[in-house]
Amino acid sequence: MKTTFFSTQIRYFLEVARTGSVSQAAAQLHVAASAVSRQVGKLEDQLGCALFERRARGMVPTDAGERLMAYARAGSDDAERVMEQVRGLAGYSARRVRVACTEGFATGFMPEVMTGFRRSHPEALIELSVGSPEAVSRLLLQGETDVALKYTMAPEKGMTVRHAATAPMYALMLPTHPLARARAVTVANVVKYPLGISAKGMTGRQLFDMVASVQGLQYQASVVSNFSSALLPSTRGDDIMLSGYLTAAHLIRQGQLVAVPFAEPELRQRVLQVLSLEGQTLAPLVLDFTAQLIAAVRESGNGMAPARRRGAKKSG
Repeated sequence: MKTTFFSTQIRYFLEVARTGSVSQAAAQLHVAASAVSRQVGKLEDQLGCALFERRARGMVPTDAGERLMAYARAGSDDAERVMEQVRGLAGYSARRVRVACTEGFATGFMPEVMTGFRRSHPEALIELSVGSPEAVSRLLLQGETDVALKYTMAPEKGMTVRHAATAPMYALMLPTHPLARARAVTVANVVKYPLGISAKGMTGRQLFDMVASVQGLQYQASVVSNFSSALLPSTRGDDIMLSGYLTAAHLIRQGQLVAVPFAEPELRQRVLQVLSLEGQTLAPLVLDFTAQLIAAVRESGNGMAPARRRGAKKSG
C-alpha cells in the first residue's frame, strides 16, 4: 500500500484532476462519489476559489486548480523521496550490528570475531564502540548499542547476561622472563619487576591494588595506560604486564608472550560477560552475532589461559 502525506481533501482533489471525473476518482479511491464531491467542495470553500470547471466532458482544473495541482505533485515527489530514504534507513538498520566492548578486547579478540562474522554475513555492517566498563554499560542502558562484552565484578541492573565466565588476571611476560615457567605467581613475586598496568578505575587495576594494599606491598609501574594495547608492545626484558587472557591471546598463541596465573583467589574474582539490554528483543542478525561472539569466547577458553604445561614450577 502506498503511503501518502496528504490530507483527504488534497488526495481527492488530485484524483479528480487526474481522472477528470468525480465518479472515476471515487472508483479509484473506493469511496462514494458524494464523498469525493463533498471533500473537493470543502477544499474550494477553504481556499475561497473554484478549483474545477464543471464541463460536459468532465472536471477541468481552473488556473487555481492547476497551481494547486503542480504544488501538490511536487510535494508528492518530495514525499516519495523521503519515503525511499526512510526505507533505506530501515534496510540499513536491518543489516547493522552495534557492539560495544572494553578496550582489552578491542585489539586482538574482537576484530577476529568481527572478521569471522562478516565471512558468514557479508551484508552485515558492524559498528564497534570501545570504552571504559562504565562507558560500555552506559551505551547499553541508553540503547546506543545492542550487545556488549566487558569485565565486571558485580551484577548490574537493567541488563540481561547472555554469557558469563570467570576471567582471572594474569601476569604477562616474555618467554625468557625469570617467572615465565612458573605454574603460578603471587603479587609479592611480580612487584619485584617493572609493571605495565591499566589506569585506575579499570577492573584489573582495582583488584591488583586491593590485594597489594592488603599485603602491604608497593610496586613500580613502568607504563600506565587506559588502553591495554599500548602496554603489550612495551612488555620487554623483565617487564610484566597485568591483564586478562583475551587481551593478549593472539600474542600468546604466537609464542610472543606467556600468561602466568596468580595464586591469590582475589585476582580470580573478575567475570567476563556478554550483555544485552534487559527486555530488548534483538534483531535476527544481532542474535547471530551474539551467538558467534559467545562461541568465540568459549573457544578461547572463556577468558582463561590454557593449563600450564607439566614441568612448570610454582614460584614462591
